[in-house]
Amino acid sequence: MSPLTATDMTTTPARLGRLSAGLAGLTGWRRLLAAAGFGGLATLALPPADAVPVLLIAFPGLLWLLDGARTKRQAFAVGWFFGFGHHLLGLYWISAALFTDIERFWWALPLSAAGLPILLAMFTGGATLLAWTLRGRGLGRGLGKVFLFAASWALFEWLRGHVFTGFPWNLIGYGWTGVLPVLQGVSLIGIYGLSLLTVLVASLPASLADATVPRRRAWGALAAGLALFAALGAWGGLRLAGASDATVPDVRLRLVQPAIDQRLKWAAGERARNVQQQMELSAAPSTEPITHVIWAETAVPLFLDQDARLRQALGSVTPPGGLLITGVPRMEAGPEGEPLYYNSLAAVDGSGAVTGRFDKFHLVPFGEYMPLRRWLPVGAIAGNGAEFSAGPGPVSLDLKGLPPVSPLICYEVIFPGAVLPAGEDGAARPRWMLNLTNDAWYGNTAGPHQHFAIARTRAVEEGMPLVRVANTGISGVVDSHGRVTAMLPLGYRGVVDAALPEALPTPTLYGQVRDGAFGLLLLTCFAVGLRARHRR
Repeated sequence: MSPLTATDMTTTPARLGRLSAGLAGLTGWRRLLAAAGFGGLATLALPPADAVPVLLIAFPGLLWLLDGARTKRQAFAVGWFFGFGHHLLGLYWISAALFTDIERFWWALPLSAAGLPILLAMFTGGATLLAWTLRGRGLGRGLGKVFLFAASWALFEWLRGHVFTGFPWNLIGYGWTGVLPVLQGVSLIGIYGLSLLTVLVASLPASLADATVPRRRAWGALAAGLALFAALGAWGGLRLAGASDATVPDVRLRLVQPAIDQRLKWAAGERARNVQQQMELSAAPSTEPITHVIWAETAVPLFLDQDARLRQALGSVTPPGGLLITGVPRMEAGPEGEPLYYNSLAAVDGSGAVTGRFDKFHLVPFGEYMPLRRWLPVGAIAGNGAEFSAGPGPVSLDLKGLPPVSPLICYEVIFPGAVLPAGEDGAARPRWMLNLTNDAWYGNTAGPHQHFAIARTRAVEEGMPLVRVANTGISGVVDSHGRVTAMLPLGYRGVVDAALPEALPTPTLYGQVRDGAFGLLLLTCFAVGLRARHRR
């Protein structure tokens, strides 16, 4: 790219001014369709596309559309349609889960395809409504509107990740998972903080079309924003250059990815065969001695506690002196004798004894339990009609031959700041995270790629390695800086043997203050935006 000339600095604002005026002048369905289009464009910034530069178009476009809003209803509608387009394309893959048994769950197809984007778009609508309201009367132009918009967006992203059990999927900051030096920033400010800075800088081109902002100031603000990410990337590069490659001594993991089709996973005539396939993969020769074998979520689709022969069979492929760690369903009697089901992890030793257990604590609404059972008299989708109960967590689990681990099943890994136990409670602080999952529900879609990227981010935030084992992929080992040291790609059947990386000697800044740094950034952006409005 050639450097900007004086002519560029003169003509670019004029062209953008015409574009912004055209967008602000749109009304009715044209404005809403444009908002949905910009929202869909922003989806390309996220995995697996990772095209972050499109945000320099999507967010200025949204701001220019917002400039044309004259009422609170219009301001909310612009954001809602942006969010609907964004989540409609970003979460299309969720509907793929229903096709594993479409005859039973056909009724849920429109709810998953459009219902979830409709609900999630409420948060985006709330962000634009708040930003529009805080800007005061008129169009509220100036750099202050950019700060108010970025802060409002980040606040509602945080709310989306917490209210109604939370769904912090596809936060804007995840666009940087393909740029590892920049992703190091989450070790300081977390994914919400990185999202805030990303939206702030991506929105700055909107000020180039603002006649109330001097050109030099507008160009200077944009240059400063880009320089901020260049500096963040440089710092991240230095952090990676100094990263240790140390691994836990005397630990060698085998990750088993059987790539079993979801339609066959629970079929009555296939369950024993599926377990046998994984036993054969576990017993395959290795170049170095294996100490622990790890299978995916519900890799054993049978009640292990009630089947001594099955436990003995699993023990036969457990490494000498080590463990086989697998996902299993678990059933126990409730207070009144009713059956309670859990999505669990079990550790089996060579004798077939279960020496460690963990129950999933953050269940998937509609997938593992039905939150609206009064109105939807059907069972959970993932449980074949049965509903799961939640276990206690997060926890630190001590397993033979391994450092203390924080186990996480499926989408428990997507919640920032909630993947490690909050207090010690006498237990040793975990030294690694283990994520068992089953993305076979979603086939060859964007979902498994997004899930892996999100899990990878947790490792950088916490400064702690993460081992991920998935039925159909993506399985792998991620070190404390987010570097992938071993991986099995999506849809591949096989095993990968890997060492367990060491955790950082001390927690990251984010690991110590959690969202405190993000909160400080958020308040700063609101303060800058409100002060700019007052001065104007």
